[in-house]
Amino acid sequence: MRKERDSICWYQEGAGIRRGKLGMPRHRRGVFAEPLITSEFEIASSLPASKLFKAYDDFDNIAPKVDPETYKALVTIEGDGGVGTIRDVIFGDGIPFTSGKSKLDVVDSNNFSISYTIFEGDVLMGQLDSTTHHVKFIPTADGGCVYKQTIVYNCKGETPLAEEYLNIAKEGFKKTFKAIEGFIHANPHTY
Repeated sequence: MRKERDSICWYQEGAGIRRGKLGMPRHRRGVFAEPLITSEFEIASSLPASKLFKAYDDFDNIAPKVDPETYKALVTIEGDGGVGTIRDVIFGDGIPFTSGKSKLDVVDSNNFSISYTIFEGDVLMGQLDSTTHHVKFIPTADGGCVYKQTIVYNCKGETPLAEEYLNIAKEGFKKTFKAIEGFIHANPHTY
């Protein structure tokens, strides 16, 4: 089961959120609204939500091990690994970026969800203020789960975000998920 929805653009205006066309800033009464682009995808897995959640909660260790082309290292620079922890993300040679800095926003073990924000680094390409990632593992009746990732790109000013970037990011996250899933299948007692 695969479901993908990309390039839906929302604009933050005051207290509300309004929908608009990709790359087109909205103005209202002289207030500029920075575009928020949302990209989302889902992948079904035979693994239980709890097992994948535990692996993603240990992302610092497992991601560089199973997908070194994407993640060279994740280094905690502030915090204890819980909410508020700030990490340097050093990307591998397989993607066109070298670094990013992320902050862990939410860890919800009851709902198998994690959220974090990348707020610094060349991964933002000078076109983004930040990206917020919402990762959720939704249990299914067959004992497996659905991995759902929603990425909210907070664009700077009127700079349009290339569709190519959205696709590179989405494919990278899918590749890492499949690598983690494969590692757990090969090592069932891990996590």
